[in-house]
Amino acid sequence: MKLFNRKNKTENDTSPQLALLVEGMHCTNCGLLIDDELEDIPGVRSSSTDMKAGRTTVRLEEGADVDTAVLVAAVVQAGNYTARPAD
Repeated sequence: MKLFNRKNKTENDTSPQLALLVEGMHCTNCGLLIDDELEDIPGVRSSSTDMKAGRTTVRLEEGADVDTAVLVAAVVQAGNYTARPAD
């Protein structure tokens, strides 16, 4: 894991995205750790976690096939967090 290795993000990014609901965060650094872990996954373009909303938005590379279970496992690996796909 590369601590806080932020990938480039653009305001008008139209790449495919998935949302996860995350519990167990208590500070902004928690979100940064989660984003960093998710962005290490091949096919993930970027990740943005909102601690107050308890939500992570993961943007994927065009045509990438990333299993949601892999994303959830990465969140758990980042720390003492739980995650599930958002409806």
